[in-house]
Amino acid sequence: MMAEIFRTILSQPLFNGLVLLYERASFGDLGVAIILLTLIVRVILFPLFHKTAKHQKIAQRIQPEIKKIQQKHKNDKETQTRELMELYKKHQVNPLTPILLLIIQLPILFAVYKIFRDGISADTLSMLYSFVPVPENVSHTFLGLVELNAVSIPIAVAAAMAQYVQGKLATARAKNQDAMSAQARNITKTMIYLGPIVALVVLTKFPAAVGLYWLTSTLFSIIQQTIVNKSMQKEDE
Repeated sequence: MMAEIFRTILSQPLFNGLVLLYERASFGDLGVAIILLTLIVRVILFPLFHKTAKHQKIAQRIQPEIKKIQQKHKNDKETQTRELMELYKKHQVNPLTPILLLIIQLPILFAVYKIFRDGISADTLSMLYSFVPVPENVSHTFLGLVELNAVSIPIAVAAAMAQYVQGKLATARAKNQDAMSAQARNITKTMIYLGPIVALVVLTKFPAAVGLYWLTSTLFSIIQQTIVNKSMQKEDE
């Protein structure tokens, strides 16, 4: 039952969108269709991703205040919790926001990943709506160079590099970041390098179509994170 709902609400509309883009807007290049669909999905999800990115920067900015409260009331957990909640309220930060947004995003991202993994084939064409044309010949290549149904090391490496840049931007130094605990700084540094490693390991196991999606989505995130960082810098000035 849940699988059918997932298919009807997410997988089928996204797959039909991919086919339409392939037929109407990609010049017969499946890679271009994947990029276009990824951009459309990211534009739709922009408010959610933007809120998450801004939340992370605010949480990073108030880390010194969180540390002070934790040290001041280390023997009084009730007061510590109350003051932390007041601090979050003052800065309009909900500690559960990243988790809630992740729960919302995961089904969509999984559906997109599954579509790009399976591609346009005889097995997936059954999902087409009646008004969507059936492609006669599907070329599973990107720019005539990359086989999208096979592993592409260059795309995997490019996606990992983009992931690193995005991580650096997401953890860019704030004015008061020196007051962060050593543990918090170590976690931040670890996440910067862990993301690209995970991306590289994963994308060397999956078809290039997934890597192209990952790369496009990460490049979009870099632009979005740059916008967030600039807006936060203006607020700090």
